[in-house]
Amino acid sequence: MPLYHYRAITEDGRVVEGEGEFASLNDLTLKLSSQNLILISAKEVKEKDKERGKGISISFKISLPFGGVSYRDWSLITRQLSVLIASGVPIVEALELIAEQVSNKKLKEALLEVSKEIEEGSSFHAALEKRRDIFPEFIINMVAVGEETGELDLVLRRTSEYYEKLAFIKGKIKSASYYPTFVLLFATIIVWGILTFVVPKFADIYRSFGAELPLPTQILLNVSRALQENLPYILSFIVVFAFIFTTFYKNSYTFRKAVHNLLIRIPKFGDIFLKSNYALFARTFSTLYTSGVSIDRAIDITARVVGLVPLKEALEEAKEDVLSGKALWASLQKTNMFPRMVIAMIRVGEETGNLDEMLSSIANFYEEEVDRAVEGLISLIEPLLIVFLGTIVGGILIALYLPIFKIGELIAR
Repeated sequence: MPLYHYRAITEDGRVVEGEGEFASLNDLTLKLSSQNLILISAKEVKEKDKERGKGISISFKISLPFGGVSYRDWSLITRQLSVLIASGVPIVEALELIAEQVSNKKLKEALLEVSKEIEEGSSFHAALEKRRDIFPEFIINMVAVGEETGELDLVLRRTSEYYEKLAFIKGKIKSASYYPTFVLLFATIIVWGILTFVVPKFADIYRSFGAELPLPTQILLNVSRALQENLPYILSFIVVFAFIFTTFYKNSYTFRKAVHNLLIRIPKFGDIFLKSNYALFARTFSTLYTSGVSIDRAIDITARVVGLVPLKEALEEAKEDVLSGKALWASLQKTNMFPRMVIAMIRVGEETGNLDEMLSSIANFYEEEVDRAVEGLISLIEPLLIVFLGTIVGGILIALYLPIFKIGELIAR
């Protein structure tokens, strides 16, 4: 069995180290749990390293080569922090322990700087506030709520669960795009190869016939010739267009809003885009409200978290109505941006005093809807892609071989 070198926390907050042979990392975790120890990190000691006491880290490593932090990374960080604080470990020491497990240099330095500022007397929330370029606004606000209520470990656990749910939604949406993107990219390469290398060979043969070619073949030859002569211009256009689109999307609010309005009108894809944002809205609002954030502040934070511009504007509009004394459900209904079911459930939640439960139910419902919609979209895309690619490739082959079918007639001329 593999030999593991591990670090864990005792019930009184002490950090202990040890080694032992376990069938898997899961067995190690369960064994430590039975001894009331919480695993922090573990290293599998390879055979060649046993005598030297060296190991290879196999857990809690957050790889961030491009400086970004994924939803799953934030879920892991906040969960670890919640467990450490709940175990009685001081925040300063907890942040230092987590920083040791982070492979991204920028994030590691930020965590250590936050730890140092807290040790010098700053609040956790204030230290994070200075580093908004690294830490998400949601985490900053949740930490502020945790410090205000004295339940930082509980709030961080909810934050971890929140990011775990977001990672699920994002993963589902990505899975819907991976297959068609790969197939279309592969098909584009194949078609480009045929038009660039295969068709010109046939063109030389056809020229020797000295006869007029069928229209489909002639069109294919013209396309091939145009592709070879203008390929640098075509690639330049694609690069320039992508750069301009990305620049406008990032810097122009009006352009981004227009893109989002277009996206939600695309059949199937628009439905997934909308439902995923409804799930994000409900999950964010539920997490904030359950943690003790006021409704108007929860709306404000949620509006900055959601990605869909029309939904963001609707929430900002609803916030003004809530501040003027209107009920949340009535304020949201006025925007005409939310489904009747969402409005009805929020209304019931407000009237019964169970708004957090209703919001959580809405989030669960739309997360399941996104899951089903993605699976349905994938099952629909697969046959459509096969038909599309078959038509393209089949059309090219027919156009290529059509003159050969009439080779006798062409040679006779």
